[in-house]
Amino acid sequence: MGYMNTAPIPPSADEPRWLTAEEQRVWRSYIEAATLLEDHLDRQLQRDAGMPHVYYGLLVKLAESPRRRLRMTELARYAKITRSRLSHAIARLEKNGWVRREDCPSDKRGQFAILTDEGYEVLRRTAPGHVDAVRQAMFDRLTPEQQKSLGEIMRIVAEGLQPSEAGADLPWLR
Repeated sequence: MGYMNTAPIPPSADEPRWLTAEEQRVWRSYIEAATLLEDHLDRQLQRDAGMPHVYYGLLVKLAESPRRRLRMTELARYAKITRSRLSHAIARLEKNGWVRREDCPSDKRGQFAILTDEGYEVLRRTAPGHVDAVRQAMFDRLTPEQQKSLGEIMRIVAEGLQPSEAGADLPWLR
């Protein structure tokens, strides 16, 4: 059926609120752009550093953290991925020598992910090409006003999708 009701019959109270033709156009444009952008950035990072975009994001977050370290639970929350997926990613980054884990002294179950000097160097070498790819794919195509609007829109969407109540079913809590 898609995202909108194509029948000319008015919806009943039990019917979903189908997307209008304009809403569907916007939704499909967003999906296409998001998919193409993620693919573009993945290809650039695989070519330049042998890592997917999500791994690059993990390295960036660690580089920005005090002492280049962060609890694994915080890193999962930042990346919006399950702890299992994060553990797999960190294992791959450890194998490359870019990250190491360290047990948390105050919590026997907790661990820190720590960006190594080698990982920092990979990030330093990779960042210029990555920022060029981001700029070329997105910012060079938008006016400053469009950039501001896009930022505001994405912030509203992100805030609405991050429930704050206890027990929320979020990937990084699994």
